[in-house]
Amino acid sequence: MLYIEIFLLVLLLLSILFGAHYLLYVSTLYFFSITNILLKQILLFGMAFFALSFIISSLVSHWKENALTRFFYFISGLWLGILTNLMLATIAVFAIIWFAKLIGFNGNPMILGTILFCLALVYSFYGAWEAFNPVIKKISVTIPDLPENWRNKKIVQISDMHLGHIYKQEFVRQIVDKINSINPALVVITGDLFDGMDGNLDNICSPFSELKLKNGIFFVTGNHETYLGIERAYAALEKTNVKIMRDEVADLDGLKLIGINYPLRGEKKDPVIVLESLRKDFFGKPNIFLYHTPVSIKQFSQNGINLQLSGHTHAGQLFPFEWVTKLAYKGYAYGFYQIGAYSLYVSSGTGTWGPAMRTGGKSEITVITLQ
Repeated sequence: MLYIEIFLLVLLLLSILFGAHYLLYVSTLYFFSITNILLKQILLFGMAFFALSFIISSLVSHWKENALTRFFYFISGLWLGILTNLMLATIAVFAIIWFAKLIGFNGNPMILGTILFCLALVYSFYGAWEAFNPVIKKISVTIPDLPENWRNKKIVQISDMHLGHIYKQEFVRQIVDKINSINPALVVITGDLFDGMDGNLDNICSPFSELKLKNGIFFVTGNHETYLGIERAYAALEKTNVKIMRDEVADLDGLKLIGINYPLRGEKKDPVIVLESLRKDFFGKPNIFLYHTPVSIKQFSQNGINLQLSGHTHAGQLFPFEWVTKLAYKGYAYGFYQIGAYSLYVSSGTGTWGPAMRTGGKSEITVITLQ
């Protein structure tokens, strides 16, 4: 059954990729009046190659990691973001042409295509810059009965860094430098620290040991750690000062930190049941709950959680996919939410997956001041 589901998913993905590339191919011929047979064949071959490029680069990168395969993986992923923006530009060109005809004007496809395709490329390069320059997002959260020693203290949340072929040690060091400038009491990582790809993870997390923290840095897994292999993720982190939470509660000077890991592939794990099994260790006491995905909100809120920190959604990452994530996660796709004494913050993520591009939500480092 699992293999059938994987096959259908791959078939759907390929249908979307080839369909989008073919539409872009046909539209490009129309906008720019391309009739030369050789040029059309080159363009068609190029579209077919780009349609498969991310899948090919992922397979090649699994097989062998070096500068060339990493570059291929980066470019093929970036192309998916560019394709998305070119598709938006294509839709906009046809919409303008249709509207122009409606009011009695004759829109020029070549001029419109040139302008909007150029804007799509500029927008893509802006999105690539955004992906590597996370912003500081500041929020304040009230936690009932918070101990005096935690009041007005800062907690930093990072999530979805996707370290691997694209985001490497230099990116971690950039994040660590920003965190040290904030001087938080605690740092938490809410999953998908790794990209889920094979490759050399030696020392990629070593800059985390340069964090100057009173209460440490804690980590729970996300879905991409399960793709990578949980033991490989743990092995990389055990070389640092990052504390791995394994469905447990830690007492940090009167503040309870709860960490539940993402289910392993094939594992039937209900995080609500796991949380209930830990209830005796945190219920009625000020607490923060780390879980990768913003799910089971009602059940978590009814189990005495004060603040849940999650990620996973990337806030859509590329416009207009934030609408998809809002629908998929029932409105809890990004930002701060309050339900009585329960608070939830869903991070947009500190890195990216697939396209190293951000046009639907900025990469962020979240700074939470406890009240």
